[in-house]
Amino acid sequence: MDLGEIRQQIDQVDSGIVALYEQRMDLCRQVAEYKINTGKKVFDRQREQEKLEKVKALTHNEFNGRGIVELFEQIMSMSRKLQYRMLAESGSAGRLSFIGVDRLDTCRARVVFQGAEGAYSQAAMTRYFGEEIQSFHVDSFRDAMSSIDDGSADFAVLPIENSTAGAVDEIYDLLQEYENYIVGEQIIQVEHCLLGLPGAEIEGIKTVYSHPQSLMQSARFLGSHDWKQISMQNNAFAARRVAEDRDPTQAAVAGEHAAAAYGLQILKKGINDCNGNSTRFIIVTNQKIFRKDADKISICFELPHESGSLYHMLSHFIYNNLNMTRIESRPIEDRDWEYRFFIDFQGNLADGAVKNALRGLRDEARNLKILGNY
Repeated sequence: MDLGEIRQQIDQVDSGIVALYEQRMDLCRQVAEYKINTGKKVFDRQREQEKLEKVKALTHNEFNGRGIVELFEQIMSMSRKLQYRMLAESGSAGRLSFIGVDRLDTCRARVVFQGAEGAYSQAAMTRYFGEEIQSFHVDSFRDAMSSIDDGSADFAVLPIENSTAGAVDEIYDLLQEYENYIVGEQIIQVEHCLLGLPGAEIEGIKTVYSHPQSLMQSARFLGSHDWKQISMQNNAFAARRVAEDRDPTQAAVAGEHAAAAYGLQILKKGINDCNGNSTRFIIVTNQKIFRKDADKISICFELPHESGSLYHMLSHFIYNNLNMTRIESRPIEDRDWEYRFFIDFQGNLADGAVKNALRGLRDEARNLKILGNY
């Protein structure tokens, strides 16, 4: 046969495949109706594994065997998604435990941030909440989460991502550990300044203090001087150290607001290497609430240590036409080479497509947690 004849026969086979696929999906609808009436779960891992082994045994070589397993994994995945949608349409998909609100109750809110007076976290807090709040600061991110947990704070402001340095890994771990939820975010433009005592001059500086990321982000400027660089837990701590030591040979890399907080002089503005540097802060509370106009959702889940498991989880976003904007992974403690995935995607918990995706993810992933809708 020539190529045209071969392609004509392929078209005929494909038409048959499409007809059989539609016939199979019609049967899947009947399965969904049965499960709706009986309360039976959609996902049956053992049944699917037995099915895959059975169809693989029908093939005549190893290559076709692998291909048919991949094909039927997709077919069964589409069947599950159809069933999830039918469950949602019938009202059998269950309710999410989050409550939609028109606005956050920030009147007389008690807000905690990590660091000290003058930290970027404080600037993010003021930008988000305004001036009319009660606020206090703590030394660590864990302390901030615990402050919400024990009721001493209503909200916490925490950095989760920097545009040049990447994710703040500890925050992801704490979001999974604590029963606290994201209800907002604030992005702050980062402009590092070299701060010294009033009357100090750049020529006299010998030692510079700052957070390791800030030192890294200002490496080009700092590297042009023969200065000793010392890492601190927070930029504001560095500014406070310079103010308290009263040593004109010391300087700090911090924001302009830190200079105002500690009475320091700005020796040079904008010393960071990248002008487009910014940090995303999240607003966290212990209530399972979300604003009704929220359009971003954060979740985390674990996966079985199997080939293709992440691929199948991500297919729920594709099928429901949801735009995933970020994915991070963190190793799971005491479980070698297993990971927890953190995903941000666009949507609202009240949306049907979001409910469908979350239902599928909850059935098929391990330990799914909704971190917030904001």
